[in-house]
Amino acid sequence: MPGPALILFAHGARDARWTAPFERVLERVARAAPERSPMLAYLEFIAPNLPSAIAQQVARGHRSIRIVPLFLGQGGHVRADVPRLIEAARAAHPGVAIELARSAGEDDGVVDALAAFALR
Repeated sequence: MPGPALILFAHGARDARWTAPFERVLERVARAAPERSPMLAYLEFIAPNLPSAIAQQVARGHRSIRIVPLFLGQGGHVRADVPRLIEAARAAHPGVAIELARSAGEDDGVVDALAAFALR
């Protein structure tokens, strides 16, 4: 049975070029931890959406999934929409542990990296 899976979760946009930085993050994560079957999922406009990504990970045999929101702020999506999606996924996949990590913008390392970028 595969180990814990990892889903990087972003907002999404109508312009598919918007995904480029997230794909770069995914590439680095996949190189570092291929056993986690990392993949991207999006809240809207771009496939796969979060329920589909979770279903794909379950179909691969994962029984533990960690979702990492690549959001900077704690807006309505992170506070309300994402928890509803997670609860629905837990109901749809009983026996699968689905963990929601803090949003990227809540991490001091991310904030430090953005500050360093701004100062360059």
